[in-house]
This record gives sequence, C-alpha cells and structure tokens, in this order.
Amino acid sequence: MDKKQTYQKVASYEGKAGEIKHVLLLYSGGLDTSVMLKWIQDEYKVKVTTLTLNLGQQHDDLDAIKAKALKFGAAKAIALDVKDEFAEEYLAKGIKANAHYQGQYHLSTPMARAILAKKAVEVAEKEGADCIAHGSTGKGNDQVRIDGYIVAHNPKMKVIAPVREWNMDRNAEIEYAVKHGIPVPATVDFPYSDDDNMGGITWEGGEITDPSLIAPEERFLTTYTLPKDAPDTPEFIKLEFKAGLPIALNGKKMELAELIMKLNKQAGAHGVGTFQVLEDRLIGLKNRGIYEHPGLHTIIEAHSFLERYVSTRPLNELKETMDTKWGYLCYTALWLDPSMTAINAFNDSVNEKVEGEVTVRLFKGHATVVAMESPYALSFASFNNTEGYKYNTNASAGFIEVYTLQMKIANELAQKNKKKKK
Repeated sequence: MDKKQTYQKVASYEGKAGEIKHVLLLYSGGLDTSVMLKWIQDEYKVKVTTLTLNLGQQHDDLDAIKAKALKFGAAKAIALDVKDEFAEEYLAKGIKANAHYQGQYHLSTPMARAILAKKAVEVAEKEGADCIAHGSTGKGNDQVRIDGYIVAHNPKMKVIAPVREWNMDRNAEIEYAVKHGIPVPATVDFPYSDDDNMGGITWEGGEITDPSLIAPEERFLTTYTLPKDAPDTPEFIKLEFKAGLPIALNGKKMELAELIMKLNKQAGAHGVGTFQVLEDRLIGLKNRGIYEHPGLHTIIEAHSFLERYVSTRPLNELKETMDTKWGYLCYTALWLDPSMTAINAFNDSVNEKVEGEVTVRLFKGHATVVAMESPYALSFASFNNTEGYKYNTNASAGFIEVYTLQMKIANELAQKNKKKKK
C-alpha cells in the first residue's frame, strides 16, 4: 500500500480497525476478494467468514471457490443456492421492465447486487458478524449499491471496502497475490475481470476500459460462441409467456431460473446477446463494458414485442418511458427506493395481459422475433378485408382532416406572415 496516500473514513457506517470483531466477506474468488481475504486478516486482525452465492453462474466453480476461501484463512465458508429467488424476485422484475441502461446492458450485475446485499445482512446477523466487506473499487457503481443496500437493510451494520482504501491498482493486486501464493484468474497478461450470474457475464479491465482501444474479445469471450463463429443455419425457438414472464421453452414448462440457464446455452451457441456499451457511471466517470447475456437478451426481446402487441399506443409510450426510468433506478443503486416499488407495481399491472407465444429466430448474434400469438393481441393492419378488425375506411378522410387541423392552420399562418414580411 502507498503510505503517501491514506484513506480517510468519514462515513458513519464504515468499519474501523479495533472497533470491528467479525467480518463477513462477500467472496467470489476473483482477484479483489482473493487478495482481500488475506489483507483483512493482516490489517484488521479479525475473524473472517466468507459468503458466496449461487446465482446460476455461467462458468464459476462454486465448490472450488469455497475450498479456496478455507485454504487462505476463512474461519468459515458459506455458500447459498439462491438461483430461484434471484430469478423470481429480481430478474423477473427486470424482464417486466425490459431491463436496459444506455444501450443493450440488461443490468444483470445491478440486480445481483441487490440480492447479494440482502443475503449478506441476513447471514451476518445469523453468524454474529458486525461488519460486511466487499470487493468494490472506489471508482465503481457497486460500492454505492452494496454499501447503500446493506445499511438500508440494517442501519447498524458496518461496512469495509478494502479495494477502496488500500490504494492498490490491478497490477499491485496481482503482485500481492503472487507474493502470498494466492491463485487468481487475472494476471498482468490477462487483466480482465468479470461478474457472473445467470442473467449475464460483465467484463471490464485491460483494453475494455479504454474506449480508444479495440478490446480483444476472442481472449475473454470464451463461454459462448462468437457471432462470427456461429452456425450458418438459424434456430427457431418458442417462448410461452404468462403475466409477462416466460413459463415454457419450446413447449416444455420450467421454472424461470432453469429456463434462463437453458436459454443461455441455446442462444449463446448462436452468439446472441453480447454487446459493448459505453455508459455513464453513477460516480461521474464514463465506462465501457462488454456484456454477455444470451438468455436474458432473448427473453427481453420476445417480451418487449409481445408487450407492445397487447398494449395500446398510449400505454406503450408510457411503458417505454417507465422502462427507461426503471433502468436508471436499478443501475444507480436505488433498488429499494419507493419509486422503484411504484414502477414495479405499474409493471405488474401492464403485464397482466402479456400472455402468449413468441417465436424467435437465433442466428449469427441476433435474436429476432418472427411470430407472435396472444389472446389479448390488439387488431393488426391487413390488406385483406376479411382479416382482422372490420375497419371503416370511410371514416379515414374525416379523421385525417380533424387530426391534422392544427398543423394545417399553423402552416397557413406561417405562410401568410412570411408574405407580409416581404
């Protein structure tokens, strides 16, 4: 640690050395949390229990992560399977909100942080821990999400964020890990870090961080197929929706978590759901991330089309505005704000009629809705008079005259005044 710069703790909820006795560390086994497990023991002289959640990670080995925590000094390593709760209480809300932020980022990590903080408080209280530690940096959004949600659930709980206070950059962390014999996935030659759950894998670090550089996706996007390597033949799938959520894939009923994880592999094989997004971080800096979410992206594409099909134009317009607001609230650490609760209630109401079957074509990185059926579908325009709503074309001209009246009057006045000025 650079002794020239000393981190000053000014927030009332921050844990201080000598005042905390038992730390619950949110442990992923990645670079930051692997290093801080050792660091907390050395710097704070406290007992450390680790907590790892099973959120349907797409390439993590949770048993290996738990064993690693115990090997490097954890007094106890706890792993909880919360896949179904994560899917049904968090990702489900994202699906109904067509979750997105400044592009095609479907907010898998912000939603995961909400359940992570909730479970952390529950476990800390049960285990008698008086402080929770996490691996967020001092320049990221996660510090706001995790700190804020923890104290919202338990105002008396203390929090420490070692990466924020130790002033080590990535290279220094890697050196620390090597010095203490701690195996980590990131190296100087592979500086990329990811956050992984069934909703998506988010990538940062290395060339990804600098928008002026081309990120070498082939080096780290190895879980699924790259679009350029996807099959030359499209695959068609059918998603059945009920009350805004998918309940069956290709005719087979399944729980939401299982469906998302199955669709990750199916859509991922076609290179679907990988996007680069340049976004505004909550703390005032720009950030480029690369996101893989084949299953969630496919579901949201299908959901948004079906939702528009069963909703009126004013409702679709309002829903689009509310979806954007939902995305900003979710991204900017306000999952527990009353405004989010209100929007979720609105979304539940809108989605009561989002029911039916959607056919999606998976091909070369694209999930394209190609057909829909719903008992609540509003009538569509047809060139055949025998199909759809019995539309009275005799009324069209009168409608046009009234609908465009103000535009016509405004233009007439503009032309008259233009002539007067001449």
